[in-house]
Amino acid sequence: MNSRVKVSYTCASVPTSYRMNPELINERVPQAGDVGIFRVLASDGKYLKDPRGASQYLFTGDLIMASYGPRYATSQYEAHLPTAPTTEVALVGRGGVVAQVHSQNDTHGGTALPLQLVAFATDKSGKVINTRRQFTLPAFRAGTGDAQVILSVGSSMDSGKTTTAAFACGGLERAGYTTAFIKLTGTAFPKDSQFVYDRGASYVTDFSRAGYPTTFKTPQPELLRLYQKLIDDCMAAVNPDIIVVELADGILQGETGRLLRDRDFMSTVSGVMLSCGDSLGILSGLTTLRSWNIEPCLLSGLFSASQLLIKEVKDHTHVPVMTLDNMLEGEMIGTLPGTTAPPARAIDNVETDPLTGNGSVVAA
Repeated sequence: MNSRVKVSYTCASVPTSYRMNPELINERVPQAGDVGIFRVLASDGKYLKDPRGASQYLFTGDLIMASYGPRYATSQYEAHLPTAPTTEVALVGRGGVVAQVHSQNDTHGGTALPLQLVAFATDKSGKVINTRRQFTLPAFRAGTGDAQVILSVGSSMDSGKTTTAAFACGGLERAGYTTAFIKLTGTAFPKDSQFVYDRGASYVTDFSRAGYPTTFKTPQPELLRLYQKLIDDCMAAVNPDIIVVELADGILQGETGRLLRDRDFMSTVSGVMLSCGDSLGILSGLTTLRSWNIEPCLLSGLFSASQLLIKEVKDHTHVPVMTLDNMLEGEMIGTLPGTTAPPARAIDNVETDPLTGNGSVVAA
């Protein structure tokens, strides 16, 4: 059997000097961020994202390094951490998130990949490596520098939030603004940040760059500190004019809803983009957001691919509707509160690694 350990995306920060401690598997109750070595019990062609975001195929008997974390994904799994020592877990996120499945969407094909915990990864002192504890979060100070923050939220998972964010960044960059993108909540997976970067954002990052395999069940004060760190990272990397922040899942999801109702968090936000899959979702979303004193600056998402659905929405609200082409052409700029002409820049180009979150500026 091949004893090589395939390292996952969530474990990019784990040093190669780690040690394997099999004795802890019968003693330790896993915590979010704990790093383990797992054996693949029955692979059916699934894959795992490596620290660079590339796919690595998994085969029965493979050893992988992944981190524990709960998952909230209405289209896939609800998963929680074990409440007692156990070796029976599953891969619930292909970025390298491990937990126990509690429920699964009936339309989601297949099952979570079964794993067996064979050891915890420890440092030289014998302490279990925890990706979340490898980073220090600053105090939340509601500071965004000179950058405007625009939120991308939606009615549910897969409603078009990331695509809206990506095309907004693309349109703003074409108009001369420097943009950054933050995925603040969700489950670690490089696809969303990579997509936004490829669409034109100057810098992208997400919660996993601070060691979080997921943000599900993260306390609100900790989420605010995480938000501040990612904002600070954006400012240090490219000093953007506009930062687009995506909140995962729908606005009724726990962490997302609490952030939207948090006055301190919302005090940093200039505008909110709402994405939904259909016209009724838009109208319901508007009602909910307005009950929280939030008026979206534009509407987009999957529904905007249909001219009929756009007409239905326009018949019931005056909030601007933007298609992807509209945003890429910069038509949404006039809908963003406080947006003025982009400032002259001394920066000609920005070189960023979207998967590691490292950015470097190249002077003109």
